[in-house]
Amino acid sequence: MQIIDKAFENKKPLICYFMAGYPSLEKSYETAETLIDAGADILEVGVPFSDPVADGTTIQIAHEKAVKDGITPYNVFQLTKRLKDKFPHIPIILMTYYNPVFVAGEERFCSNAKENGADGFIIPDLPPEEAKSFKEIANKNDLATIFLLAPTSDEKRIDLVGRMSDRFIYYVSLTGITGERETLPWKELEKKVKQIKSITGKKVAVGFGVSKKEHTQKISEFADGIIVGSAIVKLQGKSDIQGIKNLVRQLKEGIS
Repeated sequence: MQIIDKAFENKKPLICYFMAGYPSLEKSYETAETLIDAGADILEVGVPFSDPVADGTTIQIAHEKAVKDGITPYNVFQLTKRLKDKFPHIPIILMTYYNPVFVAGEERFCSNAKENGADGFIIPDLPPEEAKSFKEIANKNDLATIFLLAPTSDEKRIDLVGRMSDRFIYYVSLTGITGERETLPWKELEKKVKQIKSITGKKVAVGFGVSKKEHTQKISEFADGIIVGSAIVKLQGKSDIQGIKNLVRQLKEGIS
């Protein structure tokens, strides 16, 4: 898990999400390489699933295409192993729904993830109240478990997530699903991030809706990291490698 800590040392990392196996396994590897070359500090790798309830249209389409093409967690592990072998300094966090973990078994899923280059998990449909077993197994394998907070989270829940989340907390900038937004609720966002940091003492990375330099610029004034997903996946679906490179470079320029 120390590799994640290093990504936050003396900087505010840009955490880039992409969908494994979309529009093909090889194209998704090319996307990951491009993200790293353009300046991504942490990779968040989407594991295809048939019912991605937290995701908006752009990422839902990516899930559906990858699932239809038969992309499995095994394929995702092949991808992460290849990435870690080439880029050992880049943290890799798997964003998966809990069903694939349950089907494989927590012990098996965690050991396979560790053996194949993963450094942690974000599981949006696994609430911290039900995650004790998974967290213990993940931590035993030196894998971080990262939990989410939202604008509706009260102090009690903030405290719980602060105790359960390793390395940093993923703050969802607005209520609803993933997807690009023209603007974000800046005053409320800054106030909530400061509250979370005060209660938990943990670093906070902000995601959902982030898609442009102006967003990363404002978020970096009060948060510890920035997460970008849908804007990347939209370009990924078009195999627009140059577009991905340009986007990441612009987003990085905004981070103070």
